[in-house]
Amino acid sequence: MGILYEDAVVISQGEKPGELTKITVNCPDKTGLGCDLCRIILLFGLSISRGDAQTDGKWCYLVLWVAGKPNTRWNLLKNRLLEVCPSYFSTSEIDYYKPVNQPPKLPDVFLLKFWCSYDRKGFLHDVTEVLCELELTIKRVKVFTAPDGRVMDLFFITDNRELLHTKMRQEETIHYLKNVLGKALVSCEIELAAAEVTACSQGSSFLPPAITEDMFILELPNKQRNGFLAPNPVSVTVDNTLSPSHTLIQILCKDHKGLIYDIMRTLKDYNIQISYGRFFANRKGNCEVDLFLMQADGKKIVDPNKQNALCSRLRMELLRPLRLAVVSRGPDTELLVANPVELSGSGRPLVFHDITLALKTLNIHIFSVEIGRHMIHDREWEVYRILLDEGDALPVSRNKIEEGVRKVLMGWE
Repeated sequence: MGILYEDAVVISQGEKPGELTKITVNCPDKTGLGCDLCRIILLFGLSISRGDAQTDGKWCYLVLWVAGKPNTRWNLLKNRLLEVCPSYFSTSEIDYYKPVNQPPKLPDVFLLKFWCSYDRKGFLHDVTEVLCELELTIKRVKVFTAPDGRVMDLFFITDNRELLHTKMRQEETIHYLKNVLGKALVSCEIELAAAEVTACSQGSSFLPPAITEDMFILELPNKQRNGFLAPNPVSVTVDNTLSPSHTLIQILCKDHKGLIYDIMRTLKDYNIQISYGRFFANRKGNCEVDLFLMQADGKKIVDPNKQNALCSRLRMELLRPLRLAVVSRGPDTELLVANPVELSGSGRPLVFHDITLALKTLNIHIFSVEIGRHMIHDREWEVYRILLDEGDALPVSRNKIEEGVRKVLMGWE
């Protein structure tokens, strides 16, 4: 009957401090499984140091070695990885026991609203860290600072555990927030967000043309621009001579946080299957990736146009997995960060968490925040617009802000 479902994911922690943790996934395959697994690993703040993957199109065997953190909740990680693994019945001949395929239910969106009597630097990051710890996903944020210094925060969130409608889960969330906010917390409420309220939370749909032209360009620039353009080039090559049935893609690049996720999401969007893959990041921060690929029809990628399109897209996604700009918004300074949304609708994990962490480290106060999704150049982007509170003056230059945020987002700090 195959392996037990709970054995589909096995996590073996290193015996000594600093040793890598081994994650083994052995389950039926599905399109985009590697992307889904890597997104969860990124969500838990883990870095993939090396890995091997193999599939025959029906069954997948994946081994990843990750660098963990002292507070990593390994049992919870295993449960979350199991949730995206197809069950044995997806390949079984026993139709009687197969669950009926149903479209996934969209999670309910809740409004977390609270007032604080005063603001402080790092306040938003502390709240974001609590929500991440509770497995509450931030969809949108609106922050308002009143003239008297009080702050109202609106967090539109979903619950990975699907329990936020219960009194116990709401009380747990408020309890954690009280612990981190202390006496500054005046009031806190959680309620199911009405559809019209969610729509009003989208924020401005307008982005200045100059910003969209520079930030969201889909072609590789000839010279370095603002944003995530790494100093080291990305090499992506195609070889159809080594395998009679697969196309080999070889990638050499500088490592960054979520690099394997960026590769996997790109291949998922192109509906390309990995039959065999290996990747390795050395101590110098360089990454080597070998992938034997097939198209959805089970054939090699022989069309030169398709090859060029895939290679160009991979180079762009690895050079600029996120887009960043520090611009003027009237008399004020605004930080803009954008990441592409998967065709499945999933966004990149921990972006807002890392932005707030970087600004807290730079000792920069956040005046207001807008998070929304925009269709730009026929592609959906998640855009974070953070208006910075300059007070008398920003403590660091705009270039230092851009550099500091980039380093945290890319894992180069």
